[in-house]
Amino acid sequence: MIVHPSPLHESEGRVAISVRGLDVERSGELVIEGANFDIKCGEYVGIVGPNGGGKTTLLLVLLGVLPKKRGEIKILGIPQERFSLWGKVGYVSQTATHFDPGFPMTVRELVGLGLISRSNLARKLKKEEWQKVDEVLEFLGISDISSKRIGSLSGGQKQRVFIAKALVRDPEILFLDEPIAGIDSASQQKFYQTLSDLNKKKGTTIIIVSHDLSVVFCRMSKVLCVNRKVMVSRIDDTVDPEKILRSAYGEHFHFVFHRHECEGMFEQRGNVA
Repeated sequence: MIVHPSPLHESEGRVAISVRGLDVERSGELVIEGANFDIKCGEYVGIVGPNGGGKTTLLLVLLGVLPKKRGEIKILGIPQERFSLWGKVGYVSQTATHFDPGFPMTVRELVGLGLISRSNLARKLKKEEWQKVDEVLEFLGISDISSKRIGSLSGGQKQRVFIAKALVRDPEILFLDEPIAGIDSASQQKFYQTLSDLNKKKGTTIIIVSHDLSVVFCRMSKVLCVNRKVMVSRIDDTVDPEKILRSAYGEHFHFVFHRHECEGMFEQRGNVA
């Protein structure tokens, strides 16, 4: 039996994201229709669905990057229209690591930018802020590359650096949009282990768009299946992944999933019983 992690703050009953009656249009077409769901603080949530189904659109609407047509979104209990605590929200986009490989900035310097606001880009970090940068680098296991240039890193290393940049402000919620594109399989497993540790040890609410369905059903506590409609399900040993996924991918979808696939993902944490 696979025992999924118990989120640190879930027992407190706080809601990180609340959505009611959400409709979203893009180019005059309804992309998200009538979405209703809650994501509790401390949950680890996968957003899955077919290409063009609205996964990234949903993520960007939750972040306030794209407008909604109608409905209500609350972030940490505050209506999105009045929410101003964006320092509590981290975001790593699909294109975060796509930049000039010759960019003259070290890992430590880039992560430090996460502590500087757009209104005060020229200010220098204080000693205690650099200490915070170093703590995050150590937590993510990348202290040894802190002085390396960004352009010299592997894909997996770059992803951890951009997560560090997002985490340096101690966000309560972390959004990631297909973060493993172009990363080799070994680095992917390290990357997902990092996220699991972050969720378990720090209680960070993680919401991730992913095409890796096995990872979603092995590591995460909730799944949002998006294909215009948004279907929500808890993930535990009682659920049938294929039945859940057919709600988004269609009745002809077939997903071969074996519980033993999860053992390699959890063996380091002792969560296989």
